[in-house]
Amino acid sequence: MLSKNLAMAALLFCGLAQVCFAAQEGVEAWPKSIKIGVIPTEGGGESKERFQPLGEHLEKCLGIKVEIVSAADYAGVITAMEHKHIDFAYFGPKSYTEAQEKAGAEALAMELDVNGNPGYTPIIIAKKGAGINNIEQAKGKTFCFTDPNSTSGCLMPSVVFMRDLKIDPNSYFKQVSFSGSHGASVLAVKNGKIDVAATNDLDLGRMIEKGEVSKDDFEIIYSANPLPGSPMCARKDLPASLKSAFLGGLMMINDKKETLAKLGNGGYKPTKDSDYDIIRYLKKVKEDKSKNG
Repeated sequence: MLSKNLAMAALLFCGLAQVCFAAQEGVEAWPKSIKIGVIPTEGGGESKERFQPLGEHLEKCLGIKVEIVSAADYAGVITAMEHKHIDFAYFGPKSYTEAQEKAGAEALAMELDVNGNPGYTPIIIAKKGAGINNIEQAKGKTFCFTDPNSTSGCLMPSVVFMRDLKIDPNSYFKQVSFSGSHGASVLAVKNGKIDVAATNDLDLGRMIEKGEVSKDDFEIIYSANPLPGSPMCARKDLPASLKSAFLGGLMMINDKKETLAKLGNGGYKPTKDSDYDIIRYLKKVKEDKSKNG
């Protein structure tokens, strides 16, 4: 929960946003509009739709036009920030660390789960009733990651396979593929097109909430350690006042139950780059294991 002082600060940021905009001059001038890129966790179109209410809220707070955009894959959103085609972005933890290195992304706020916790849990799922209740029974089955830049859909399960379970997915499973999004992975398992898939509890919960799948459709055959929540980020070269007002707007969303329901999360809390050092550690583990076999 936000402290009283933080909540009041958020209100101040948003309440004065239009005044700040009007007062900016020279290098600190705000743009007339901003674009927020979102990684395609459900698929590009659905992700844009999910974030649209947040865009409308921020537009009112900031007093400038806000456009939500997505891309075919996670790398597309990273590249868009690198080339300054977007101003802010919703990244996963791993894609944030990539964007921080390549595009100067700055983490502003961490996504909370529906219970208000600052994190989420990577899981591996199978279809209930398919006779796959653990990793051992998944041997020789088809498996899919989501996207190479996904944390729960690629990085974490890769580390789990190599470091903890001591298996090579390419030889352990009959076939390994990438689905492109968590939504695609979940539906592929439900529909029997893929036997086993890597995803996370937050994205699975969103699909259950929307009625696209049921909790009873799946068997969770592995749960990893929780990871820090996905960050909302800004390009570092944006005016400091704009980034502060953007953060203030995000804090205000925590009291808007309707918008949170559409987002499928519990709001946001301020974050910093070092909160994602655990992701850099996991990337190093994967890199070292890949080199050493």
